[in-house]
Parts: sequence; structure tokens; C-alpha cells
Amino acid sequence: MPLDQQTKALIDAMQSAGMVLEFEKMTAPQARQAMDQMAAVTRGPGEPVAKVEDRSIPGPDGSVPVRIYTPEGSAPFPVMVFFHGGGWVIGNIESHDALCRKLTNAIGCVTVSVDYRLAPESKFPAAAEDCYAATLWVSENAAALGCDPKRLAVCGDSAGGNLAAAVPLMARDRGKPPIAFQALLYPCTDGTLETGSMKELAEGYFLTRGAMVWFWNHYLRDDQDRTHPYAAPIHAPELKGLPPALIITAEFDPLRDEGEAYAARLSKAGVPVTCTRYDGTIHGFVSMADNLDKGKDAIKQVVSTLKAAFRK
Repeated sequence: MPLDQQTKALIDAMQSAGMVLEFEKMTAPQARQAMDQMAAVTRGPGEPVAKVEDRSIPGPDGSVPVRIYTPEGSAPFPVMVFFHGGGWVIGNIESHDALCRKLTNAIGCVTVSVDYRLAPESKFPAAAEDCYAATLWVSENAAALGCDPKRLAVCGDSAGGNLAAAVPLMARDRGKPPIAFQALLYPCTDGTLETGSMKELAEGYFLTRGAMVWFWNHYLRDDQDRTHPYAAPIHAPELKGLPPALIITAEFDPLRDEGEAYAARLSKAGVPVTCTRYDGTIHGFVSMADNLDKGKDAIKQVVSTLKAAFRK
């Protein structure tokens, strides 16, 4: 099907306003500055939540900043560790603050948003190790956070979805922490950039193949990392023993096929997985929910799926 009317109108408006960025023509600092300037124009105020706390926690190479959102209600709460998108190069706690607030309130969970190290200053596996360390810290400090460590999920979008897929692999391989669920929003799972959708949707749909080449080249140390399981989870030799998953993809997203292929591999390995493609829309549509009904629908699916997972 073609782009839906809301998505097409949004792309047209972004192009008219010069808000479709050509990352491959920028340095990493320039890209971050451009995204911050765009966010200042497009980002609305987030929902109030009962409590928000910024703090630093121990990481593998120094402290890792996190933002902890606590909803109304009585502890112990379920807990979701959230990893922001941005190609491992851009994005931060602020860029996904509104989404984390929305999910915290709607699910009724504590959300811990992780400000992991960015590339190219810190290449793979820095981001993955920071996210793993944060997830382990949340599990081990759950009581102090008012959380139930048996109801711990990970969630992320795009590069954050990549990290939310990598962390359960790391937790399984290292024996801890227990993770009850993984919610992956249009995740990067394959560093080879050779899927059908990566080629067919290379230009014209917000995220481009050129941008993905730029992001991966900033993140990875060398070409061998393109198939390292913690960088590109679809290349893990074995996916048995991972937590149940929700994978959301978009029809006009270059990352569509690798997300759906990862879902198929999880299912083949016996991991319960729901994979939903949202037709007519683009990469990043969940973060565009203020303007896209498909984004609102996807958030509702994430909320209902995590609520059900936490009830188990």
C-alpha cells in the first residue's frame, strides 16, 4: 500500500522545513546539534509522572547516567529499562523523555532510561556494555527502586531496539539478570545492510540506507563487528533461552526486513514472539505519535503487551 495520508503529510512538511537530515554529510557533533535544534521545535512537553530522578550508576568504564520515572501507585512496580534510538551516535535521555513518561504512566511501571555512551567517541561494544550494566544494576537494586526484579523488561527503538535485543543475549550468556520480556521497536539487527527493504527503501522515506551506513560505520570497530551477535543480534548462532518478544516494524522502513527476520528466527528457536508490521508508515513513527495515528496504535500495543507480560 502507499504511504498513509498522515505519514505523507508529515514527510512533506519535514522536507519543506528542511528537517530531513543528510547525516552522511555531517560530523557526529553536527548531527547531534541538528537533532537538538529539531527537537526544540518539534518536541512537546511530556506528561507529568509521580517522580522523576536523574542519577549516575556504576558502569563498565565509569558512571552511566540514567533517568528514573516512577508512576502513581504502590510499590513494588514492574520495571522497564529503556534504550533510546539515534543510530548509537545521536539521541539521549532528553530525546525520548516524552515517550518514557507516556509508557511509565500507561503501563504503570518504573522506567529507567539509559544514557549510554555514544559513537564514534565510544565504539562497540561500549553502548551494549553500558546497557547491560544498567539492566543488571536495576535488577540488583530493584527493592530500593520500588520494583519487582521478576517483572523486568527491556525496550528500545531503532538503535535502542538493537540494544534491547543485545542485552537479553548478553544476560543469557552471562547467566544474569533474569529478563521477563523484550520490546523492540523497528530494531537494527543486521550490520550487513543487504536486506531487501534496505535496498528497496534506500531513499525517500525519512531514514535512508546512506544514513544507516553512516551510523554503522561510526558504531563498529571493524567489519568483523558487523556479524558480532551483540552488535547484530540476527547473527547470534543460537537464540534459544531468550525472553518473549514484541517486534514492531514499519512498511516503509529500510530496517523492516531485518526486524521481521529476527522475529522469524526467535520463533524458530521456540521464543514466543509477536511481530506486527504497521503498514503505510515509516521508521520512527512511534516517536511521531503526536502526529501519526499509527504511532498511537503502536504505543497502545506496547502498553497492552507489557501489561500482559508483567501480569504473568
